[in-house]
Order: sequence, then C-alpha cells, then structure tokens
Amino acid sequence: MTDIKEMMQMQKRHFEMETEGFYGVYWKCKTDSDCAMIAMIGDDSEDYLARTSVKWLHKLGVNVMTMSPAKKDYGHHNYPLERIEKAISWLKTHGNRKIGIVGASTTGTLALTAASYFKDLTLTIGLTPSDFIWQGFMQGKKDGCKEWPIEGESLFSYKGEPLPYMPFCYKHPDYWHVINEETKRTGDMLNSRKLFDDSEAAHPITEEEMIKIEKIHGTLLLIGAEDDVLWDTAKYIRRMEQRMKEHPHTCRLESVIYEHATHFVFPESMLKTMLPIGSRIFMKLAFQAARKYPKECRSARMDIDCRVRNAVAKWKNRKDTDKK
Repeated sequence: MTDIKEMMQMQKRHFEMETEGFYGVYWKCKTDSDCAMIAMIGDDSEDYLARTSVKWLHKLGVNVMTMSPAKKDYGHHNYPLERIEKAISWLKTHGNRKIGIVGASTTGTLALTAASYFKDLTLTIGLTPSDFIWQGFMQGKKDGCKEWPIEGESLFSYKGEPLPYMPFCYKHPDYWHVINEETKRTGDMLNSRKLFDDSEAAHPITEEEMIKIEKIHGTLLLIGAEDDVLWDTAKYIRRMEQRMKEHPHTCRLESVIYEHATHFVFPESMLKTMLPIGSRIFMKLAFQAARKYPKECRSARMDIDCRVRNAVAKWKNRKDTDKK
C-alpha cells in the first residue's frame, strides 16, 4: 500500500493530444535531476506498469516522461514520431540537459526508430526489440479476436506518411487464430513467434523496412533472449550487431542475448517493484521457459538490472559530446 501511495503523490504533469500534440505524463524526480528518460512501458501513460517504471527510474535519479499511443488505444498503428519529437522539445525547454528513451517489446522497436530520427536522444534502451518495422495492429475485441492487423498501416509514421513495413502474411481473423493456437499449444501467456517467422519467410525484410540504428547517437543498449516466444529477438539483435559493423556510426553499442530470459527482460528490482510479492510465480505462469529455467531467468534479470543501472549512470555523468 505504501508503494501505491507514493506513486499517487508523485509530482506530475499531463499532456493531451488536443493541447500539446502528444499523450503522456511528466514525472519530476525528487532529486532535481537535469536528465530525463522517455519511458514507453505499459499500455497507458499512467497505468500500473508505467507508474512502476517511473518509480524505478526515479531511483536512478532521472525525470521521466511516460508516453503511450492515446487514451484507451492499445494498438500500434501509424503512431506519429512527431509526438516523441514534441515531447523531446518540451523536455529540452524545461530543464533537461540530456534525454534518453526506453521501450520494451513493440515500444522497444519504437524507441530504436525514434532514436534513429532524433539526435537529442542520447541513451536508447531496447528491451526485446525488433530491427525492422512491421505492419500496424489494433488490440481489443473484433470477431472473437483480441488483436488484428490493419491493412495499409505501419507501426509508425512521420510527416504524414507510414514508414515502410513488413506486412503480415496472415490477415484477419487468421492473424489472431495463429497466435491463439500457438499460445494454447505451448502454454505461454502469449506466443506470436510463428506469426513473425512465417511473415518474414513470406516477405524477406527489405532495407527500407530496417531501422537505421547506425544513425542513433550516444549509447544504445539492446537486450533479448533466445527463448523469446513473441518473436526472434536474438536473431534481430545479431542482425543489428552485424549492421553496426557494416555501417559508419558514432553510437556506443552494448548488446546482450540471454539463453533463458523470456520476452519479459525487465530488471529484477523493477519486477519486484511491480510485484513485491509473487514476481517469480507470475513469471512462471507467463512463460513456459520461466517454469523450466527459473534460476537462469532470474539470473538474467539480475544481470539486466546491473546493465541498465550502469548504462544510465554512465550516460548521466558523460560530458555532452554525444550529439556532435
């Protein structure tokens, strides 16, 4: 109860599409920091997961701007990158000397994409991201399905145009049926690996659809796992490592792929903040790999904890040379 009260009392400011041009919440750190992280964790800018990420990042001494598509919009389709651009502009004019971004899963892909466009982002943390942009999708209820692809729409857009994307090879309602069948077969909370593997086999990723990570400034931290059942994050991260070798770049890349860590590669202390009691039980219920390899998964989360903390600490203390 104490943690919930603390989160309710955090100093915050809301941003709405109609007035500021983006949907989000700014949470000022009590330590009067001049560094801010844009955190795209959770379905809504003020849901429990978002608030948990704020509390965890505040302990690292940074201000936080939580962002999400829109109120009660749980899909990702043609999300305008200008919204992040506007958030960056606001953060710069309100005392933040450095700005970073962190995302997980689909928003991990968004974090990488945004950082490849906007040089003011000098710390980028991608938790289980992809290295390419795919077709936009919506979540909710439609014809007995909880998720469906949107024809002609990308995950993201910029200047009114959808970014090039890999189309899914399954259309509605087969898209959800494939996910649902794999989820039941494996016993995972969600399993969309077949959807992504089949789609890439049917439509090999083009250069246009790849995220230009070599354009990212500052530090780039990529974290994934071999046993990710939502998509093949390990393959995507290896491709990004290879891309960095083949393209001139200025950013510092740190990447790690764990054998056992599942799709939820959250820092251990963040997971415990989220679930003070029962975090290990939740992980075991969520993914089969966590049930089979609980010690390995916990060890991975503890290592992730150290890596993220160190990345943020070094970024805060580094001189302002990242954007040059």
